[in-house]
Amino acid sequence: MSKPRPGDIQVATFPTHQVITQANPLRRAMRRLAEDAPAEPADDPVARAEAALASLSGEFGDWMAEECQRLATAHAELLRDGVTKDNRAALFRAAHDIKGDAATFGFPAAAATAASLCRIVEHAPDLAKVPAELIANHVAAIQAIVREGAGGQKSEVQRALNRKLRNVADDYLAAVNRDRPEHLEAILAPSLVPEE
Repeated sequence: MSKPRPGDIQVATFPTHQVITQANPLRRAMRRLAEDAPAEPADDPVARAEAALASLSGEFGDWMAEECQRLATAHAELLRDGVTKDNRAALFRAAHDIKGDAATFGFPAAAATAASLCRIVEHAPDLAKVPAELIANHVAAIQAIVREGAGGQKSEVQRALNRKLRNVADDYLAAVNRDRPEHLEAILAPSLVPEE
């Protein structure tokens, strides 16, 4: 019988059970520091990631402005051409990307508004019958939040705007989905995106 190699799975058998141990290949990449040793910033991957993010933060506003322009373009195409599979998908993708990026880029209120817009696109049985101003108000709110930034009283206004838009959207979606319980359940569930 050969001697087990360090990468092999090892099985220890006992009368009532077995213990299976798998090698941890990450151990070779780790090194132990004394508890009182100060960590070097170069040794901390979280600190390196935060530093990289901080070095890019000056570009966040520009990136969000580009995302807002993409949302505005998708909305304009929806208004111009009516609802099609492609422009519905473009509107959803633009809103979804903002929902995912906005908090990281320093615009958490835009993320909440974009999440509400995503819910409308996703759960409205017929997007062409959604009141045009409901979608337009979401798009305009996202653009205003990104343009104005956050801080102080702006944050309070943004939170109030988000609550109002979300409530109006949820009321509309609950009404049009009363015969579609699978959608109604998702609509009535609390949002996973914080209401910044």
